[in-house]
Amino acid sequence: MISFRVDNLKRMSAELAAFAEYLKDNSVSDDDVFFSRLISCELITNVIRHSGESAQFSAEILGDGISISVTAPSFENLPLDAPAPDVFAESGRGLYIVRSIISGDIERGNHGEVKVFLSFHNK
Repeated sequence: MISFRVDNLKRMSAELAAFAEYLKDNSVSDDDVFFSRLISCELITNVIRHSGESAQFSAEILGDGISISVTAPSFENLPLDAPAPDVFAESGRGLYIVRSIISGDIERGNHGEVKVFLSFHNK
């Protein structure tokens, strides 16, 4: 398991690089490392840009995939069922991107965290 707290986008990049190394060290394919990092980036960015808060991130390799969780107080109010954004929209695509990549649904945990599961494509 890997976890960290991020309070700005510059720090997010460094932490996600460490996350990618953790996945590679555990023989996760390059494609799955890319998708995991993309999902994580979108979720963390939502917290930082839309709430100004820090995001608590955790991820764990579980059998046939990766469980990713992002927690922030503001996430308790984040609507997870937002409609797809307009094709010309400058923002609002984060959850749409995440939803199109993950296995299953975006879920809300017991403490307001947003949880997703990415099934391995190749391992």
